[in-house]
Amino acid sequence: MSQHRRITKRRAAIAGAAVAALAAGTLTVTTANAAQESPTVKTLSQQSAGKLASKLTSDIKGDAGAFYDAKAKKLVVNVTNSDAKAQVEAAGAQARVVEHTLAQLNSVKDALTEKDVVGTSRAVDVKTNKVVVTADQTVKGAKLAQLKKQVAQQDGKAELKRTNGKFTTKIAGGDAIWGDSSRCSLGFNVTKDGKPGFLTAGHCTTAVSSWSDSQGGQPIAESGDGKFPGNDYGIAMYTGEVDHPSEVNLYDGGTQAISGAADAEVGQKVTRSGSTTQVHDGTVKAVDASVSYPEGTVDGLIQTDVCAEPGDSGGSLFAGDKALGLTSGGSGDCSSGGETYFQPVPAALDALGAEIG
Repeated sequence: MSQHRRITKRRAAIAGAAVAALAAGTLTVTTANAAQESPTVKTLSQQSAGKLASKLTSDIKGDAGAFYDAKAKKLVVNVTNSDAKAQVEAAGAQARVVEHTLAQLNSVKDALTEKDVVGTSRAVDVKTNKVVVTADQTVKGAKLAQLKKQVAQQDGKAELKRTNGKFTTKIAGGDAIWGDSSRCSLGFNVTKDGKPGFLTAGHCTTAVSSWSDSQGGQPIAESGDGKFPGNDYGIAMYTGEVDHPSEVNLYDGGTQAISGAADAEVGQKVTRSGSTTQVHDGTVKAVDASVSYPEGTVDGLIQTDVCAEPGDSGGSLFAGDKALGLTSGGSGDCSSGGETYFQPVPAALDALGAEIG
């Protein structure tokens, strides 16, 4: 008779991980040509601001991105012309006149990503209206000189920053999952073709074929489809009778129910759960970031100032009851601070033909 059980909660050091994942530097926020705030700026919830941002950025010409100011509870929209400024303010958002459109900055980011320098990340920072290129401690000498030259050639649309850490993938939602002497974290329970499984990082499922809920324990799931590098998502399907609630472990005796998936937004307050460092909060700094790990480049990531450590890979990034991301990689740790990148959950669900639940 199969034993009915639930994924257990453990914290343990990673042993002989086939891959590591996490890295990046801290983005510095500047005011960049901020326009005077309109007296008609509305107080908005994160959800309302997201809906308004989608409408405005699709309607205005010269879209330069938007972000949510969680402290002031307002939407800030970047614009490049006076007509767009008036349109934004009439809708109740704050307009900031900036120099570069989002399309221009994305073009710069794509061009720099093609250079594919290991140990770097690239993301559009809508608050500074620039592409921020972050280089880790392995980028030095001729490699660093060439990177500086590439950034300088972007006519003021990019800037270079350094991080003392090293870009790696971090292999352990939130509960620990074990396989082949490696540990990752379960992201979110899902169903595919009516059968239960879970999402985690692709650098976990492409390296490990089966998973247990304890070190050296009996397998409870088998790795299925996944992708890494390029993207960083994977699915494992349960092979036995395992309790698989749609919730995330909060490591305080409680859980957060997850009702579905959503896209992350710049400025959004988020929470991460993982089996090494448990629960930490932070803010979304950028979306559609690209990171060049030693194993290859991953695109389309969520960039945050949330810390993480090896073993947290694949763990849950969420806001309220919405699944946002799977821990991919970053730099730093939860003692000195750091920055972490996440694979968006909606994109993973679409690619895998799965759904939260």
